[in-house]
Amino acid sequence: MSHDHDHDHDHDHEGGHHPEPPSDLEARTLALQSVLQDKGVFTAKDLDRIVSAYEHDVGPMIGARVVAHAWVEPAFKQRLLQDPARAIAELGVASMPVGELRVVENTPEVHNMVVCTLCSCYPWAVLGLPPTWYKSAPYRSRAVSEPRQVLKEFGLSLPESIGVNVWDSSSDLRYMVLPQRPVGSEDLSEDELAALVTRDCMIGVARPQMPVGSPAGAD
Repeated sequence: MSHDHDHDHDHDHEGGHHPEPPSDLEARTLALQSVLQDKGVFTAKDLDRIVSAYEHDVGPMIGARVVAHAWVEPAFKQRLLQDPARAIAELGVASMPVGELRVVENTPEVHNMVVCTLCSCYPWAVLGLPPTWYKSAPYRSRAVSEPRQVLKEFGLSLPESIGVNVWDSSSDLRYMVLPQRPVGSEDLSEDELAALVTRDCMIGVARPQMPVGSPAGAD
């Protein structure tokens, strides 16, 4: 199972590689897009503007700021776990409605990961555009049937002593993981903490890491 960790979009690289044909779902989406554009419902520029907003104004940096604040403010963390939409609204960081969201906390005993087994339901308002691998059939099926192996393929090997919970997002309820704060990050500012939190951490297929060269990240 391959994963696109660094890019959310597929690219046609040099060397004779050709883009794969669209899946049935992608083909239907493109056809619907073409019909709606022909009818004047929206233009290509409208679509580009929406995509740009998700890439630059709405994205994982929003969720990262929420996580960092939860790490430094215990009272906020409790509100975030109890009523995520209201807690996130306190920070004024999300430019779009958060919707029905549940935040699940990683602990020394439990690790959480998120999937959507039906399609690609995802907390866009706090994490931005879903990565390609999140929408893929292999991830959607294997995350449920063999989560530890999937995590291992992402580079995250968990001991058997840590339980793994898999949360299935839907159109009615989306999930976001609150990762554990890295050991050795006690002296970091909130902005520096937010820089440690990646999108994959908030999906649950990675853990925040201290920078290489820091005392806690030198391993």
